[in-house]
Formats: sequence, structure tokens, C-alpha cells
Amino acid sequence: MPAYTYDGLNKQGQNIHGEVVADDSRSAMEKLREAGVIVTTITEKEIKTSRTGLFKKKVNISDLAVFCRQFAAMTSAGVPVTRAMTTLAKQTVNKSLAEAIKVVADDVEGGSTLADAFSQHPKIFNPLFIAMIRSGELGGILEQSLVSLSSQLQKEKKLKDNIKSAVSYPRNIGIFAIILLIGMLIGLVPIFEGMMAGAAITGVTKVIFGLSHSIREGWYYWIAGIIALIVVLRIIIKSKPAHIFWENHKLTMPKLGDFMTKMVVARFCRTLATLLSGGVTAVQALESAGSTAGSDLIDKAVKEAIVDIEDGKSISDSLDKSGLFPPMLIGMIAIGEESGTLPDLLDKVAEFFEEDVEVASQNLKSLIEPIALIGIGGLVGGMLISLYIPMFSAATNMEGY
Repeated sequence: MPAYTYDGLNKQGQNIHGEVVADDSRSAMEKLREAGVIVTTITEKEIKTSRTGLFKKKVNISDLAVFCRQFAAMTSAGVPVTRAMTTLAKQTVNKSLAEAIKVVADDVEGGSTLADAFSQHPKIFNPLFIAMIRSGELGGILEQSLVSLSSQLQKEKKLKDNIKSAVSYPRNIGIFAIILLIGMLIGLVPIFEGMMAGAAITGVTKVIFGLSHSIREGWYYWIAGIIALIVVLRIIIKSKPAHIFWENHKLTMPKLGDFMTKMVVARFCRTLATLLSGGVTAVQALESAGSTAGSDLIDKAVKEAIVDIEDGKSISDSLDKSGLFPPMLIGMIAIGEESGTLPDLLDKVAEFFEEDVEVASQNLKSLIEPIALIGIGGLVGGMLISLYIPMFSAATNMEGY
């Protein structure tokens, strides 16, 4: 939401200057009128572009978790919110986060709510973060909300680390295979080519020699081609059709689909449990949990379920309608609704699926490792055989003479 700076008179007739966050200028005027301020001038505040600079360090989950923990400790000690944030901005190592905290502190000092001020930085503070802060403000439990948020962020980091662990191994193997192949084409193949001068060579060996010459003599074309290919692939991957295709199929892919489903469900359960335990209403909690789960299909299913929930249906029946959520999760939600322990049960389900993701990541690595090793062995072995066969043929022919 945009911010507005204003000048006016307070209830004591004193001149005041401040800032308010609202949907539009009319809403801003209404907010100030309800606060007893007679507005003389009001103008929309220009958004500070320095908040998310292009070349600034990205704010990761660990940075946010530490910030939440420190912020909770300072508020519990009785330090005013703006003073606590100003102090944290000075001692935060990540410059992007430090600048954002300073701007938020300034916005709150100008009359904005804490949640509205954080919402001005969507690239740093996600919907879950905003929802928890808003809940803490409205319920007077900001400290507890910050502690819960910090715990949630730490668990989210662990989940992401497990995912990275599963993805990094095949990526590293692929990079190693490419480097090995290029190294052989540049360093090893020319030696064999010199040894085979005048010998009859097979079609595969000709291809290898030709590729070696091409890389050594036209390396700049290869670099330009690779850069162009990467750029084109990035454009295609980030395109809307590619995004829609990936989102529609990633949960049903063999092996990987099961892993992705567990990851999405774990994130959904953890977020929903954190929000519900923080006092956020079921509908608001579902909205945030759906949008941050990491799947467009899940987000769409949750939005459709919210319509049914608002019509009086239970959460479990509404979510079950999509067929995307595991039966165990639906059953646990039904039990939690009946017993009034939904946040606790969701927390347990989240732990179960997070452990499953960790096991699945290890299984993926176990599955990929032998395939990758066989692939690299076949690549290197095939190239060496193609190089040695002409030498053996030449030696055999010489013996025949």
C-alpha cells in the first residue's frame, strides 16, 4: 500500500507532521480523521527505490530468523518498537535487510502500522511474515508472534537445505562431467591425434577429433554460443507458458513428483500451523499458507476451498475436494477441527512430511549417484575406446606386413 505524508492539527490544536499508510488518499484521510487529526495537506510519499537495490545482497531466511529473534528479545525487554528496529538496523550485517528495517522504523515513526510498513518490502518480507506481524499487533502478542516466526523460518531453512542437498548432487556431477569432457578434448585428444597421423580412423573418432579442433580453434564461438543458450533457456524457463507447464506437472512427475508434493505439503502445514497458533483467522491463515506453499495448484485449491469454508463447510472437506492433499493430512485436519487442536496436529504433520523430505532427498541422491557414475564412466570410456581402436587397427595392420 502507498504511504502518505501529511500536515495537520491534533486534538490540542498543535501543528503536526507525519505519515500514514492506506489504500488511497481518501482512506488515508479517514484514518487520520478517526485519529482526531484535522488534515491541512496530504501528499503521496515517493517509494524509496533503495530498498531493494539491484546489486545488493539477497536477504536469506537465516537473516530474517535472527532479526525476528533479536526483535522479540528487545520488545520483551520493554524497548519501544521504533527504537528496537533502529538499533537492529545498525547491527544487522546484511545491508539490504538493514536498510529495509531502517525504512520500516521511519514509516512506523510516521504513523504507519508495523505490518503495513513491512508490507512495503515484499521482496524481503513475505505474506507469512506480514500476517504474523499483523496478528501480533492486533492481539497484543507481538513478542510471541516474532518468536513463532523465527522458529518457522528456521524450520523453513532446514527444509530448503534438504531440497538443495537433493538438487546439488546431480548438478555438481553434471558440471564435473562437462569439465572432464572439455579437458579431454583440449588436452588428451590432440596427443592421440598426433600418434595416429596417417592411420585410418573411424567415424566416431573423426567426430571427436573434429570437436577437439572446433573447441581449440573456435573457443570464442563456443563461449558465445553457450552464453546465448543460457540466456535463451532462462527466458524460456521464466516465461509464463513454461511456468504454467511446470506448475501443472511437477507434482505428478515420476519420483521427483512425490518429493515435490511432500515438500509443498510440509511447507503448507508448517505455515498454516504457525499462523493459526499466532491467532490469525482460518481464512487468512489459509490464504497465506496457500500462496507461500510453493505450488500454483495448491494455491488455487486453497482459494477454492476458502469459498466453501466461508459457506460453512469444514476445512478438511473443502481441501479434500481438490484431491491434491494426502489423505493423512485431510484426516488430521478433520480430527484437529473436531478436537480444537488443529495448530498442534498440523505442526506434527509438518514434522512428519519434513522428515519424509529429508529421507526422500537421501533416496534421490542414492538413485542418482550410480546413474551419474555410469554416465560419466560411459562418456570417458567411450571416448577412450574410440581413440584406442584406430591405434590397435594400425598396429594389427603393421604386424600383417
